[in-house]
Amino acid sequence: MTNDPNAGDGADVDPADLAGRVANGDLRLHELEAHTDHETAAAARRLLVERETDADLDAVGEYSFDAADAEPNIENMIGAVGVPVGIVGPVSVAGGAVEGEKYLPLATTEGALLASVNRGCSVLRQSGGASARVLKSRMTRAPVFRVSGVAEAEAVLSWVGEHTEELKTTAEETTSHGELKEVTPYVVGDSVFLRFGFDTKDAMGMNMATIASQAACDLVEEETPAELVALSGNLCTDKKPAAINAIEGRGRSVTADVEIDRDRLEDRLHTTPEAIDEINTRKNLVGSAKAASLGFNAQAANVIAAAFLATGQDSAQIVEGANTITTTEVREEGETLYASVSLASLEVGTVGGGTKLPTQAEGLDVIGVRGGGDPPGSNADALAEVISVGVLAGELSLLGALASRHLSSAHEQLGR
Repeated sequence: MTNDPNAGDGADVDPADLAGRVANGDLRLHELEAHTDHETAAAARRLLVERETDADLDAVGEYSFDAADAEPNIENMIGAVGVPVGIVGPVSVAGGAVEGEKYLPLATTEGALLASVNRGCSVLRQSGGASARVLKSRMTRAPVFRVSGVAEAEAVLSWVGEHTEELKTTAEETTSHGELKEVTPYVVGDSVFLRFGFDTKDAMGMNMATIASQAACDLVEEETPAELVALSGNLCTDKKPAAINAIEGRGRSVTADVEIDRDRLEDRLHTTPEAIDEINTRKNLVGSAKAASLGFNAQAANVIAAAFLATGQDSAQIVEGANTITTTEVREEGETLYASVSLASLEVGTVGGGTKLPTQAEGLDVIGVRGGGDPPGSNADALAEVISVGVLAGELSLLGALASRHLSSAHEQLGR
């Protein structure tokens, strides 16, 4: 129902009238839902934008969900963007949280990507599948405090070290699921950073960690000379390239690996273990080191981005997911190739955020990880493991294409 006494029922409000009121300054864009239903508000914004920009927003206005359901995910909604979704697999995953044949939905506008990843999945499937394990799960938030100098900084660190359990109790009072696992201090002059690490179970957990960290910070301010300057001091580090995430991890730290016979590489990828190993060393390791890259891989972000879009993850956190190292080794006197991907900071969840939107929820259903897991955290772990195997498939396929010199011809053949 509307909150505007002059508007009547929301369904009876003319979007053109609302657009005119915004244009005249009587209403602001973000106030429309207070005067009508969410669908009409979105339609009014589309009309306003069309009038002021000469854009045609008919396609943006066609979407499959109730606009009211998207309220937690967007402000000033005008519609939705459609991204093509495809499927790769199935591929056998032997993980700590998932076992068996799995498809992976990928949403992208990059032609040839799914064909490449699917080729890698085929190689993995014929090799008996891939193993995957989540080795660490920590969502971090690192507030920064002001102190007078290094003596006060030492006092703050001493108090934190002696009262970690008290900080843990205070932080966990704000959440029914999250657990504070560690507090790591850093000092730079008169700045003190406390990097809180939380197990957020099946949630990606950024909001959970933020709220819990605020409660812990209040306690630190009460009990020490430290004064909170910012709840995020960028040592977390969220949505930016950072060595600390590549080293210490953030979200899920997950690794996948496989061993592939020479005959299968020659038959499916038209190359050899030695050729792939050399390209991985010279390109992914040496080339990345020379570029001072934080990611030592061929195309990990491609698969992570497409999986994030298809399953409702925070797309800005793809940057952390690109902290991936691809390794290869020729084994068994040249008869097999060992290949692995280690994703230090894959930030995923199966509850909250964009996972509640209908198409993204369907993507999670394809993998079988929608909602909370039993035990808590197992669904998000399973999602991380399946994505890591998809990344491994993409790495193998691209390295094979480079080794056989088929990369440009594949794009040309697919018309991309």
